[in-house]
This record gives sequence, C-alpha cells and structure tokens, in this order.
Amino acid sequence: MGPDMCMSTPPDGRPRFVAVSLSAEGARRAVAESPSREPVDHAVTEMTLTVQARGGAPTFEIWGPTTDGSGWQHLDTISPGPGVTTTVADAAEEPVRSAREERLRDRRHQVLTSALVSAGVPIGQPEDDTAARRLIDAVDEGTIRRLAHWFSQATAQS
Repeated sequence: MGPDMCMSTPPDGRPRFVAVSLSAEGARRAVAESPSREPVDHAVTEMTLTVQARGGAPTFEIWGPTTDGSGWQHLDTISPGPGVTTTVADAAEEPVRSAREERLRDRRHQVLTSALVSAGVPIGQPEDDTAARRLIDAVDEGTIRRLAHWFSQATAQS
C-alpha cells in the first residue's frame, strides 16, 4: 500500500484523532487516539522509530474530525520507509557503552524526540534519527533538556 493510499472507511465511533497502522498484508488497526492531534502525532513518531529500529517500514494514516466536528476526514498518510540497518562497519564505529550509559543515552534520545514532536517537527526519516543520535552523543542531558525547553517555549508562543 503506497503513501497515497488511504482506508476506504474511517475508524469506528465518534470523530476524534486516530492513528491507524497499515500492514503490508492490508490489515488495519487503530494504534493511537485522542481528542487532540498532538498526542497522536507523538505516538506515531515513537512507533515509527521503534518499527524502523527493528528494520521495518511502517505506514500510518491519521484521521480526524472535520472542521465542524460532525464527520471524519483523512488528514495524512505517513510512510517513511524502512529503518536504517546497522552494518558491521557501523557497529565497529559505535563505542562500547555500559548499561547505565546506554540508559542515559536512550533517555536523552527520548527527551529530544519528544520535544521535536511536541514542537510539530516530523521526525520519521532515517536521516532524522541519525541527526538526533549524533546530537545526543555530542551533548549532555542538561543541554538536551534546555533544547527541549526552547522548543516548548517556541511552540507556546506560536
């Protein structure tokens, strides 16, 4: 199913924001829903990163209420493609980290991606993940949290 395709029918129930996962076999499953779009976008970004980390190629549709709230409308189809697979050469370049260092790195990654999603920045492409990983490897958690604060301030002012 290509990125231009969409479900023939909207999700069941009253109109709200819903993310629908589309499998290669054509199965559809609602994977996130909320009265506002931001939590749905955040969930899709996190699921995309997870599926890509496993080498998969996720596809999601975002559905939401019409402007007057009386019906459904297809808002977006997200199909960023497969994740970046780690080659032996890439693995050799990665430093060996302790479990604690890996947890702290994962936490910085989560803070950064969450802040970007909250600011409305789509981060589903492999180069986005590469840029995020380079940034979190280059700076400490305090700096990442400061960046997240700046993103939230910019979002609140817009």
